[in-house]
Amino acid sequence: MTTDDLDDSTAPLIEHLTELRQRLIYSVSAFIVGMIICFTVWNPIFNFLTHPLCSAMALKGHSDCGLILIKLQEGFFVAISISLAGGLVLSFPFIAYQLWRFVAPGLYKSEKGAFLPFLIASPFMFFLGASFAYFVVTPLAFDFFLGFQQAGSVLGEEAENTNAIAGIAFQGSAQEYLSLTIKFIVAFGLCFQLPVLLTLLGKAGIVSAEGLANVRKYAVVGILILAAIVTPPDIITQVILFVVVYGLYEISIFLVRRVETKREEKLREEGYYDDEAEFDDPLIKEFDEDKDA
Repeated sequence: MTTDDLDDSTAPLIEHLTELRQRLIYSVSAFIVGMIICFTVWNPIFNFLTHPLCSAMALKGHSDCGLILIKLQEGFFVAISISLAGGLVLSFPFIAYQLWRFVAPGLYKSEKGAFLPFLIASPFMFFLGASFAYFVVTPLAFDFFLGFQQAGSVLGEEAENTNAIAGIAFQGSAQEYLSLTIKFIVAFGLCFQLPVLLTLLGKAGIVSAEGLANVRKYAVVGILILAAIVTPPDIITQVILFVVVYGLYEISIFLVRRVETKREEKLREEGYYDDEAEFDDPLIKEFDEDKDA
């Protein structure tokens, strides 16, 4: 190989690295802009995120759902946490677009048509999972957690009350509550990516519907472990997450089977797939003759 050949092979790599650097700069810039926007309106976002807690406490008869700041700097870090999460959400469509602009030139037209729907379905499924966590899971979880409160006895000033009951009241940390809520939302949002991921792998031929069905029992164990890790230690949210993710797994098997069926139909139309080929195999014919004998 000559020096000119080395230079020609190196040039495309440098161009790809330059293109990647440019896309990363655009993505980071969009994230920073989204983060700044969310930082300026972090109070309304915080009020939105605490709505499930306030609703659950109102059902328990509490008129105040305020959270406390345990550390002096905790309020600032609450605003930063909201800005980071909100900035990622706002900038994700633009980041996905930059990813598509970087990958698309290296794909064939058929590959672009196959990859683009998954790129669109991924954020949709994430927001669907996040909405399910916010509107369904968190109210049930907070109602369960708040059920362990109890009212205490009021002690008299003159007489001692020997049957006094200690009260158990919720005085939550703002940062701890925010971390728990974001954990719920992100966990369910990522779990809802399962059909998108498995269908994409099925389209690439890496997994098959039959293979996914054969490892179903192992998938059940894995989902149970996942539910125990990403959710708080209460049976309600763990059962909800298990049912949802297992349902998504079964949907993924159905989607992969559809992808395989469409692939076989396309190959059959193009003449690459012959249903009668297996019957022309001498080994199969010999096996059939022995079975008949």
